[in-house]
Amino acid sequence: MTPESARQMPPAAEVLRVRYTSRLPASLADLNGPRHGQVDLPLHVVWSGLRTFDLDRPRSRMSLYRVVLAEGQREDLAAYLNADLLTAQWPVLRTLISRTVRDVWETAFPQLPVQAAGAA
Repeated sequence: MTPESARQMPPAAEVLRVRYTSRLPASLADLNGPRHGQVDLPLHVVWSGLRTFDLDRPRSRMSLYRVVLAEGQREDLAAYLNADLLTAQWPVLRTLISRTVRDVWETAFPQLPVQAAGAA
């Protein structure tokens, strides 16, 4: 890579920001995923390790949401995320995902709470 071509390439963070922004649903209301039970993620979302998650177990649910936010396409977000669950766990979830994912989601959906209800 020449110094000139390096100057023309966007920073990696900007490439990721564009990628995550392009996957966003139009509205949180588009997130109609399940609220309870077992969820098996497809290989294009999680290709290694655990693929089955139990939404009734908070840690398992949080793991599923982390994976889908990081690796899912727009259709996956709508199919596997639930708007009410996402909003309820966002104050903790936002600390477990990458800064880029967090910034993209909070910019697009300012109604996502940055701290738990009732927290000072």
